Amino acid sequence: MGYTAAMKELSFILNGHEVKERNVAPTTTLLQYLRQHLQLTGTKEGCAEGDCGACTVAVLDPHGEDGPTYRAINACLVLLPMMQGQTIVTVEGLKTGDQLHPVQQKLIEAFGSQCGYCTPGVVMSLFEACYRKDLDAEWKVDDQLCGNLCRCTGYRPIRESARSLAGRCPNDRFLEDLRQAESSERSVHYESEGELYLAPESFDALFDHLDTHPDVRLVAGGTDLSLEITKRFVRPKKLLSLEAIEALSEHRVEGDTWVVGAGVTLSRLERPAPKYAPALARMLRFFAARQIKNRATIGGNLCTASPIGDLAPVLLMLDAEFVLRSRAGERIVPSAEFFLSYRKTALRKKEIMSAVRIPILTAHAEHRLSAYKVSKRQELDISAVSAGLRVELEHGKVKRARFAFGGLAATPARASRLEAAVTGQPWTEASLEKALPALEQDYKPIDDHRGSAWYRMTIAKRLVLGFLLETESEPSPEHAYRPTGTVDPEASR
Repeated sequence: MGYTAAMKELSFILNGHEVKERNVAPTTTLLQYLRQHLQLTGTKEGCAEGDCGACTVAVLDPHGEDGPTYRAINACLVLLPMMQGQTIVTVEGLKTGDQLHPVQQKLIEAFGSQCGYCTPGVVMSLFEACYRKDLDAEWKVDDQLCGNLCRCTGYRPIRESARSLAGRCPNDRFLEDLRQAESSERSVHYESEGELYLAPESFDALFDHLDTHPDVRLVAGGTDLSLEITKRFVRPKKLLSLEAIEALSEHRVEGDTWVVGAGVTLSRLERPAPKYAPALARMLRFFAARQIKNRATIGGNLCTASPIGDLAPVLLMLDAEFVLRSRAGERIVPSAEFFLSYRKTALRKKEIMSAVRIPILTAHAEHRLSAYKVSKRQELDISAVSAGLRVELEHGKVKRARFAFGGLAATPARASRLEAAVTGQPWTEASLEKALPALEQDYKPIDDHRGSAWYRMTIAKRLVLGFLLETESEPSPEHAYRPTGTVDPEASR
């Protein structure tokens, strides 16, 4: 159902109890609400920007890849109205009477807590891991924890705890909640303290809101918006969320195209991506922390048009198309025509991105593709340079090239001059070295704290050369980091 009048209150489940709230501004973050309004101070504020993980809580997702599951999120990066209809668990809600949750007990046994400040967030990340069914490789365990920074450097016992807990799924009240999980009412029309938050559940209602409130700001996962609120103290008066429109959160295969709704979160992309877009899967591995990937959406990442957005170079390389929707209908824009200038896209007024159309490309000796991200930290860091690279070969020569980069210009863009320089030439190290100076005609990188212009250009050239060398034996490498071994939950119990 849609709301024609403002809701008087928000409603959600917190630690097993229904909470109704009507007296907080829509721009209040979940972290602020837990600590300042409910005095649930177990959830800590460390950085207030999604880097440290101290504020991690869990929400129940009824639409997980293997059925209902829990998702760890940063409470500092979500606004309270985004929790409408959700089931939330904080560290205070884990104990059953005097009995600790297995996650808490394991951290005690492994000496995984030191000063204790980061521990609640670590516990909640491990809580998600405890009920996940897909933590079957070491790198996935690392990915589960990369969003939690322990300042006391107690990583070994924490990691050992994660390996022991992965996929345990204890037969407890939390598992029972998963078994009984159902979709709930997510639509919102909430006003408080002079601020308005809208979350319609249909496209018709969405466009009605855009007609009524032409000055509203669109929001998807909200990870960028929340930073503006917590760091720049911006207080948008009107927000229009796309989260309640179920059609935006679906993906499907149509022939040789993978159609991904703009509202699909990055963590939900990780399971099918190796099959349909291995290069995208590789980029997702190091895109951000698990907590952020559980909230960030593919459409939100693209529509912010950041010059260092990590998804854009991969989708440019794949010749993806973006489906843009308005009340008048849909139009399809090639990815190469979507990014117009700094933070400016081809989106028109009262138009949204509804889906991304990704060609399903088969890699082989004559068709090679991959993606790269260079940052100061391997995980949970913003790129200095990112790249999506692809060549189609014929008799050892380049028939078609797609080289796209982020971090080298005001927008993510293809290196058209370098593509032209290699086309028709032998795909060899010597030939590529001769063509690489053309990259300097494609971009004029800036100097900033993430890298000088010289560094960025040098890295970009080395990435193209590294792409040639790496894909000689493996046309589409899946992971840049591949620890050996698998996680066997049974063996560690």
